[in-house]
Amino acid sequence: MRPSAPRRVTILIAGAAFMELLDATIITTALPQMALSFHVGPVSLNIGMTAYLLTLAVFMPISGWMADHMGWRTVFVSAIGAFTVASGLCGMAATLPLFILFRILQGMGGAMMVPVGRLIILRITPKEGLTQALTMITWPGLSALVIGPPLGGFITTYFSWHWIFFINLPIGAMALVMALAWIDNIRGDEVHPFDWSTFLLGGFASACLVWAMEQLSIDVENWHSPLAILLVSALSGTVAVLLARRKPHTALIDFDSLAHKTYALGVYGASGFRVAVGVLPFLLPLMFQLTFGMTAFHAGLYLLVLFAGDFSMKALVLPILRRWGFRTVIAFNGLLVMATIALCATFTPHTPITLIIVILFFHGGFRSLEFSAVGTLAFADIPQEGMSRANGFLSTVMQLSSGMGVAVGAISISLIAAARGHSVAHPELMDFRLTILVAALLSIGPVVNSLRLDPRAGAAASGHLPPTLPPDQLLDDGQCC
Repeated sequence: MRPSAPRRVTILIAGAAFMELLDATIITTALPQMALSFHVGPVSLNIGMTAYLLTLAVFMPISGWMADHMGWRTVFVSAIGAFTVASGLCGMAATLPLFILFRILQGMGGAMMVPVGRLIILRITPKEGLTQALTMITWPGLSALVIGPPLGGFITTYFSWHWIFFINLPIGAMALVMALAWIDNIRGDEVHPFDWSTFLLGGFASACLVWAMEQLSIDVENWHSPLAILLVSALSGTVAVLLARRKPHTALIDFDSLAHKTYALGVYGASGFRVAVGVLPFLLPLMFQLTFGMTAFHAGLYLLVLFAGDFSMKALVLPILRRWGFRTVIAFNGLLVMATIALCATFTPHTPITLIIVILFFHGGFRSLEFSAVGTLAFADIPQEGMSRANGFLSTVMQLSSGMGVAVGAISISLIAAARGHSVAHPELMDFRLTILVAALLSIGPVVNSLRLDPRAGAAASGHLPPTLPPDQLLDDGQCC
């Protein structure tokens, strides 16, 4: 990699992450217009979102193996090309089956684009620069989840839904040119045989999980079939884990990295946090419209406050981590995330606008810091030769947990409405409040896991060392002497 390349490559990959995650959410507000174009009901368009998420979940695990086998540039450029071409085809689709087919192709490109991009950053960035580099690709992804719905609504209202996909064409073309110029086609030193059993069984389990959760979110009363699919998913996943344990050093499930407490936190505790953070952007616009009487545009503007909070934290992440370290930041900031989510449950139609803005702004900042801290710490103790497997496995876990936010929010509010004796078709303010409190409880995962970390965990990435602990006593994995 050329000396001037790392920062440029990081910016390029941050843009790719933004484009991929934006496409996952931007069509939500365009579904009614798309349904008219395809002559189907709006609910039928959910399969377009589900197909995209399913494809991401299935193909992300193999991204690291392919990059090591075929080369970084080959896979990354191919992924951008597939994503860009598929975007154009989605915009030109005349029927629902064609649209679904092109969304699957788009998902295959996205499944390789972001994980391989993150792998490139992990490989070219020294430990001391890891926090800044990963923060740079974290906040655009968070922002995309917030900006997507209002941007999709604007494009659909003043242009047409086709332009939601066409705008990816010039962006993808520029990304292709820059990737060819800036990224070297480096391969892994040791490429082990592909783990077909884990890929097929794990991919099937992931697909069943996403499908079942999506079906439950649409109609929680007809739970028998989704529950059966969830059981099949659990069985398939269990078999995948058992087979993977027979070859722990080459399986797609990265047991070697899971032995590090820092990496395990990013897999286990952080999954509930990702789900919780995905609930709020889904619930709040609905609550503002259905119980506060706001317009869709007015409700969407509040989500931009979350984006402002995300953006404002970007420059503060590294100084905060350097001053207090990963364990303290994840624990204390995680409580702030939970508190600001819970405060959203106190909103009423009479809550001052200024107070709502302040709470959402600080929540955006706190969640951005938590994402950056957890995401960086996960790789802080992983050796360079283990980055491909660690990144591929964690990318899948991140995609699944982040994608579950909307489904968990929809299922929770449906169950709460049913428990309170009325239909979710006419949700009440208390339904939203209780669902938001459920999300607040889910967000506590990283806080609990961080209590098991050594104070010096990830010190090489954060630059933080307690004054009573000299640098020469720092051990791998943040273990005590």
